[in-house]
Amino acid sequence: MHAEMSSRLAAYARAFETLSPATVADLLALVDPAVRFKDPFNDVTGRAAMGRILQHMFDTTDQPRFVVHHQALDGSTGYLRWTFRARIKGIGDWSVEGMSEVRLSGDGLVLAHVDYWDAAEQFYERLPLLGTVLRWIKRRLTAR
Repeated sequence: MHAEMSSRLAAYARAFETLSPATVADLLALVDPAVRFKDPFNDVTGRAAMGRILQHMFDTTDQPRFVVHHQALDGSTGYLRWTFRARIKGIGDWSVEGMSEVRLSGDGLVLAHVDYWDAAEQFYERLPLLGTVLRWIKRRLTAR
């Protein structure tokens, strides 16, 4: 059973690394119809909703790409450490380091995909006006 779950997690990781508009359906075939997908901006349930989030990524970024650096599995819960890179209009090149918790069903489908990454540091601080304010607040709160 562990080998099967490990294989399913690896297939899911590969699907993210090779994700393109043409392969979104392939990735969604690996998730449960009632999958929960959560990241710092979204919290949705269902394949269609997850598909809309992925399509939005392709619509709003140029050359988005995930690189999965590490995978781990504990029972039916997997963890993926990754880097996401893309070009965003008005921001430029963007890179995010993150971790995903991936919960698998008994048949190996993804029941939940929850992303963990620091939206303040890795996104909001890069915005021209908001970033200035957030960096100032961060400096004020940093122990010296």
